[in-house]
Amino acid sequence: MDLDMLTPLTADTLDDVAGIRHGFFTRDGGVSEGLYASLNCGFGSRDDREAVAENRSRVAAHLGATHSHVLTPYQVHSAEAVIVDQVLAPEDMPQADALVTSVPGLAIGILTADCTPVLFADPQSRVVAAAHAGWRGAVGGILEATVAKMEEVGAQRDRIIAAIGPCIHQNNYEVGDDFEANFTSTQDDNLRFFRRFPGQPRPYFDLLGYVASRLGAQGVGTIALATACTYENESKFFSFRRTTHRGEPDYGRQISAILVA
Repeated sequence: MDLDMLTPLTADTLDDVAGIRHGFFTRDGGVSEGLYASLNCGFGSRDDREAVAENRSRVAAHLGATHSHVLTPYQVHSAEAVIVDQVLAPEDMPQADALVTSVPGLAIGILTADCTPVLFADPQSRVVAAAHAGWRGAVGGILEATVAKMEEVGAQRDRIIAAIGPCIHQNNYEVGDDFEANFTSTQDDNLRFFRRFPGQPRPYFDLLGYVASRLGAQGVGTIALATACTYENESKFFSFRRTTHRGEPDYGRQISAILVA
């Protein structure tokens, strides 16, 4: 197993925390082939299941986990955050969009292919979390639910470091007028997350900015970015929207993971 081929992005603010390991993993360093090349970590894809399992095992080993795979929830674009304190098989994971733990060596993560991954850590209480924030989850309150669950385990929100990873950026996130109208109807201030480019009749949504704003409103201690556009960077990231535009039959998922060492 050549772990040197893995090329995760990291946030400097989390890199500086002793005893916390994390990574926003790219497509590099796996064994999957074709559309899924190479570090596809999504069991929900139609990739070979053994290849996906091997990819997730490589991520766990890279982080120094005490078990052979990264725990990820069955994601449903919800506002459900769950505390985990033991290793579970992939088929036993709960329906949720965030995991929280304080158990050393227990690697937790989430999968994305344009949605926003957010990794959290309270260095003092040694509580970590991983959240999947698409627009539905972000609007529904997944970030707030994650911080609340971290507090249940002993975290303090003004000590929490929240790192936002690779997602689709605004210049590639075209949406409909109805999307903009529904988004701004709940809060006029949400209009700042939309932009209309010259010659483009439809608005473009700033998911990254919206997620950062929701985190800021929670009073977390630090918000960091380790981000790149998943749509634009095909060699590094899977993208649901890019796959849709090309009419491809399926797509892979990248993983973002964290653990207490």
